Amino acid sequence: MRMKRTFFLFLLALLAAGTGTAQNANSGPAPKPVVPAPRQLLYQQQETIGFVHFTVNTFTDKEWGDGTESPQIFNPTAFSADQWAQTFKQAGLRTLILTAKHHDGFCLWPSRYTEHSVKNSPWKGGAGDMVGEVAEACRRAGVRFGIYLSPWDRHEPSYGTDAYNTYYLNQLRELLTHYGPIAEVWMDGAKGQNAKDMEYDFEAWRALVRELQPDAVMFSDAGPDVRWIGNEKGFAGETCWSTMDKDKVTIGKADPAYLNAGDPAGKDWVPGECDVSIRPGWFYHAAEDDKVKSVPELVDIYYKSVGRNGTLLLNVPPDRRGLLHETDVARLTGLKATLDETFRTDLAAGKKATATSTLTGSAFFNPGNLLDGRDNSYWSPEDTATQPAVTVDLGGNVTFDRASLREAVRFGQKVKGFTLEAMVKGKWQTLAEGTTIGYKRLLRFKPVKASQVRLTIRESLGKPVLSELGLYKAAKAEGKAGRSEP
Repeated sequence: MRMKRTFFLFLLALLAAGTGTAQNANSGPAPKPVVPAPRQLLYQQQETIGFVHFTVNTFTDKEWGDGTESPQIFNPTAFSADQWAQTFKQAGLRTLILTAKHHDGFCLWPSRYTEHSVKNSPWKGGAGDMVGEVAEACRRAGVRFGIYLSPWDRHEPSYGTDAYNTYYLNQLRELLTHYGPIAEVWMDGAKGQNAKDMEYDFEAWRALVRELQPDAVMFSDAGPDVRWIGNEKGFAGETCWSTMDKDKVTIGKADPAYLNAGDPAGKDWVPGECDVSIRPGWFYHAAEDDKVKSVPELVDIYYKSVGRNGTLLLNVPPDRRGLLHETDVARLTGLKATLDETFRTDLAAGKKATATSTLTGSAFFNPGNLLDGRDNSYWSPEDTATQPAVTVDLGGNVTFDRASLREAVRFGQKVKGFTLEAMVKGKWQTLAEGTTIGYKRLLRFKPVKASQVRLTIRESLGKPVLSELGLYKAAKAEGKAGRSEP
């Protein structure tokens, strides 16, 4: 047993080192792959997480406050952190990121560094701490907790000077030390036009996060752990690499196309986060109660975010009561039910798989591992294989219209081109062609009745390591949004 385990670890080390030649016949030895840190791998495994935008804007009916709002307007009459956390839990959103401070500078915790906070509001007589209550509710629900602390502060007088960097650092320290484990720290590059000389000290801020919350991932255009996907529609690119060069990105001035696609030659692992709001705005507005995204729209976003190697960050803003609106909750419930129905039964599970090449001929990398429902078992071809393929015998005609592919990204992201085919009436028929796979790639196509399925890796940056090939039949509630798109 010990010898087998040693041999297995040796093989994993070879894969992680990226030994062997690339599957592109014209390429030379593959470079050592860029791989995720444990916190980044855990982040991607969440797949769907949630945002909560809540501040004085909710009560002024604005998207951006100007910092002159009186704390006296902030008074949610039926606030329930448990309603937020339980709703997220039931909807499958694994993390709740709270806007502890938005651009208006109003703080949802009683910060000692400003009077512009809940401590001067009528909510709970000024004795409340919303950040604390949400953090505790998340722990009770088993949901991870994250914070958004806006670098832009339209209320703080020191904003626009170097002294503001210390002010921000002090508030960041409060949030990182008073509320338990923090899963994600969200920063953007928003900056007021009247403070063009304001230079944010991101380096010092990030160092503090690493010191006080080493397991937290940090978000910005340039990461360092998670990057913006380049739009607020929730869509990753058809080609989406988890790698990029952080030093090519300027926060607040990044190229959206570069962020959307990533960079196959990138030296940094910075997966994409696809942010989008369930409503037209990021904060609650009663006029948008009839404009909440439908279940088919949300399902389509899921396929174009999680299904393209991204993580979906879905914003659900509470209303003036301090509750998630009934319509929003219903849509979240519908999204979860629809995805559960679609992906409940893997029609390829337990079937027979064969490959044109298997690394060392070992069962450790048998193609059948793609069908076992586990993410810690793999198929990988020999170094010398050219366009390796896996064929799944379905044991008879099976009808399906969805496929799920996954690379074992702990060894890096390598697939650069693939084709999925089905054996229909004795002939191979192309179902989908694509470029990247990454942590997860979901494919949609018209229903097909087939007896076999074949996945061919046309090109990769090194020896590919895959962990899943799944087949599914979509739920009717998915609707028509994007149905025929790969």
